[in-house]
Formats: sequence, C-alpha cells, structure tokens
Amino acid sequence: MPTVETLEAFYQKKLAWVPANLQSELGHFNIFKREEICSTSKPAPYSRRDYYKISLMIGDNRFHYADKSLEIRGSALLFANPQVPYQVESLSDQSGFFCIFTESFMNRSWGTRLTDLPVFRPGGHPIFLLDEERTRIVTEVFMRMQTEIASEYAYKYDALRNYVLELIHFAQKAEPVTTHYQHANASVRISTMFVELLERQFPIESPQQQVRLRKASDFAGQLSVHVNHLNRALKEVTGKTTTILIAERLVQEAKALLRHTDWNVSEVAYGLGFEEPAHFNNFFRKHTKMRPTEFRVV
Repeated sequence: MPTVETLEAFYQKKLAWVPANLQSELGHFNIFKREEICSTSKPAPYSRRDYYKISLMIGDNRFHYADKSLEIRGSALLFANPQVPYQVESLSDQSGFFCIFTESFMNRSWGTRLTDLPVFRPGGHPIFLLDEERTRIVTEVFMRMQTEIASEYAYKYDALRNYVLELIHFAQKAEPVTTHYQHANASVRISTMFVELLERQFPIESPQQQVRLRKASDFAGQLSVHVNHLNRALKEVTGKTTTILIAERLVQEAKALLRHTDWNVSEVAYGLGFEEPAHFNNFFRKHTKMRPTEFRVV
C-alpha cells in the first residue's frame, strides 16, 4: 500500500521547514511555483496526500491514477483530492504553479463537500488540457493568488478561497482529458484505489455512522470501471474476488465492534450497512461459524 503524504511531510521534504500554524482550525492554504518544487530526476512516489491540490502543469508529464495513465504534452490543469493516490512523472523542464489546501480551509465559506464536485470526485476525470489562451487565464489566477497571499490584506484568505473557486468553475466548464492508456501496473493501481476507498469507511466510531460502499458495483461506480474489470484486477493482485475482500473487511470491523464496544447487535448491523439485524446475523455466522452474541462472550 502506498503511504499517505501529510502536509507536514510535504513541507519537510520539499522545503525542510514546517509552518507553525499548519494545524490551525482555520485550515491551511499555500501556493508554489512548480519549477521550484518539482523534480524531473526523482518523481514523487505513487501515493495519496491528505490535502487537496490544484496544479497548472506547463511541460511534458505522465500522470498515473487508479488504473489509468495519461501522457500530457504542453499545459494542463490537475485537480488532486485526498482519496485518490496518484503520481506525476515530469518528462521535461517544468513551469507553472500549484496550490495546496485542506477541506477545512474551503469549508469556512463553502457548504458543499469538495469531493462532491466533478473535478474532485473519486472516479472522475481530474485533468484538463489547456490551449494558449486558457493557459494565460489560469496563470493570471495563480499570479493573483501569489500576490494576495503575500499581502497584508485582513481578508486575504477569503479572496484566496474565491480564486480557488474560480479555478474549479473554470475547469468544470471545460472538457476533461478522457483518453487513457493502460499502464503496466494497471491492476496494482486499481487494487490500491479499491483498498483506499474500502479503508476510508473505517473505523466506525458511532452508532450513527454507516458504511455506504458495500457491493462490488458500488466500488466499480466510484472508480468508473466495469464491475468485471474491477474483479479481474483484484483477482490478479490479491487472488480474491471483490465480494470476498469486502466481506472480510466487514467481518473484521464487526469483530472489533462486538469486542470493543457496548453497542447492541442492531447498532453494529446498522453501522456495517445491514438494514435488518437478521441479515447481519446470517452474514456473520456464514463467515465465522458463530452468531454475533456468541462471539461477544468468547
């Protein structure tokens, strides 16, 4: 499994320092020039970040995410979210900008979850090709960001949120790149993405929380692949079917909840996505040869 790059790790690795207010409840935002940060000799590892990122990439790059790979020649706008592991290989000299920010930074004035937006939605298409005119427009937005963040204006972060939204809406009016080629490690990538989506639903921390992705078709929909393609990829990498992997993880969480909480069986069943406790009882017994109440007292 790829590691998760935190904001602290990003700053430490790229700049050898960490901002003092990185964990502020107000959220975090910053902007950088790509040529000062990106390396053509040592690409960043294929991994998930715990922050959002919008990049204006000017140069030749190869982009990998889920089971897809894209080779971009020229300029493109990239939207990366914390749920999707990815890697960018720089194939030429780089220029452009990128900004990084947390969900809490945007949520101060934004009522929608960022992952509900098309540009950040898991399974969507996060890359937009730019012609010369669009590159100029996007460059100007990033330059205004750069000027704003260096200013003493009391409401500069409100202005910066508006610039982020300007980039989001600019991209959503455009057509994303949808022509991919299958990378040699396509099965590994889609398997990694599946596990990321599965694990992000756990642990279940309250009786009101409920697992939403429970069927192979749920995950296939999130990944924008056919359910048979997902199953083949997982079978190739893990030797197990999608259904078995989901069931094993549900059983693992069920055991933890039965052993370490005082929730009743109905609450455990609901949290794991079973609308009827009887269905959960049958599921648990099928996979453990024990009823939930029997397991709890062992």
